[in-house]
Amino acid sequence: MKEQKKLLDLQWVRRALCLAICDSIIVIGSSIFALMVRFDFIYAEIPPVYLENMYTYMPIHVIVTLLIFYFSRMYHSLWKFVGVHEIGYLLIGNGLSFVAQIIGMSLLHFSMPTGFHFIQVILQALLVSSLRFSYRFLRYLKGVKEQKLSAFNKWKNVMVIGAGEAGKTIIEEIVDSKLLTMKVCCVIDDDQNKLGRYINGIPIVGNRNAIQQNVEKYKIDTIILAMPSVPLQERKNILEICKMTRCELKTLPGMYQILDGEVKVSQLRDVEIADLLGREPIQVNLEEIMEYVTNQVVMVTGGGGSIGSELCRQIAGYKPKQLIIFDIYENNAYEIQQELIRHYPDLNLEVLIGSVRNAHRVNTIFEKYRPDIVYHAAAHKHVPLMEVSPNEAIKNNVFGTYKTAKAASDYGVKRFVLIST
Repeated sequence: MKEQKKLLDLQWVRRALCLAICDSIIVIGSSIFALMVRFDFIYAEIPPVYLENMYTYMPIHVIVTLLIFYFSRMYHSLWKFVGVHEIGYLLIGNGLSFVAQIIGMSLLHFSMPTGFHFIQVILQALLVSSLRFSYRFLRYLKGVKEQKLSAFNKWKNVMVIGAGEAGKTIIEEIVDSKLLTMKVCCVIDDDQNKLGRYINGIPIVGNRNAIQQNVEKYKIDTIILAMPSVPLQERKNILEICKMTRCELKTLPGMYQILDGEVKVSQLRDVEIADLLGREPIQVNLEEIMEYVTNQVVMVTGGGGSIGSELCRQIAGYKPKQLIIFDIYENNAYEIQQELIRHYPDLNLEVLIGSVRNAHRVNTIFEKYRPDIVYHAAAHKHVPLMEVSPNEAIKNNVFGTYKTAKAASDYGVKRFVLIST
């Protein structure tokens, strides 16, 4: 801590000494200049007595002015943050220097021409103030330069897909903006009539098949899909190609979202999963759907699998009367059991091991627990894998489903939901 304080003190001494030297030069220079101004810059016409008085009093004036500046806190401020207080220090310091010079020269009977003191103090104040403010101004210029350099280094090369009105507007805004750190390098459009043409000086280089090639050619960082009216399947196909480039993907909202206003860069958003669906996303009211499991005995077959376990998590949150997990794989069943016990300690949970292919086991469970709702998720779902073992797929997916559905019918299940291939 002491070493740090010494270092800070040393830095202040160096900075103050540098300012004091500059102030001394300013005081001397402004005095000479003021006398020259008084005699129209003709040195030969200056009476020798004025020159003698000025040079004789000069050391006193310099020392007194530096002391006044010191006690006016002109060497203590952080001039990179110069503000109202610092301007006050400058006015007080130069004003006192002006008064001290008049009094000092009067006491020593050093006469000077009329107006000398006023010209000298005005020039001195301007130069001293300029010295302080120039420090802040130079720091500002340095900051602007660094900011521009940083922005230049962060510039993103952009590819725009779509040479229609939306694409044209986006390109114009990016090209004209001084704030956006984007550079549009090329445009992609499937209309062959537009190939080889330009939008705001940006070339239309090809159709969707040329995306990968031009991403590499122009070192593209960001791809903007500016085709708000394109059909969803077309959008999906184009985005699938863009995904392979590993570029940042941006897109505009659909046409119905931008009809009331102009297309703007601010409307660009990241590509979402819904953009890849090839259809409008379905809005699901999960609360309303899951209400019917409340206070019901719910059974989930294949409850340890990926789909079944997620069903169990959702159902557990809606307070069923009892949740029965039925699965052939004990490890999967055990994992979901422990998870649900941790998150829903009050849940009435029953975990049973068995196969839906075993009709006796299935009937025994239905007879004992009398479920109101059954989610049948116990099925092989990896189609390419099951094509190699079709017998097992049929036994499980066909006969297992039949036996479970028959038991549900025999024991009066209210709802039987098939989640299977």
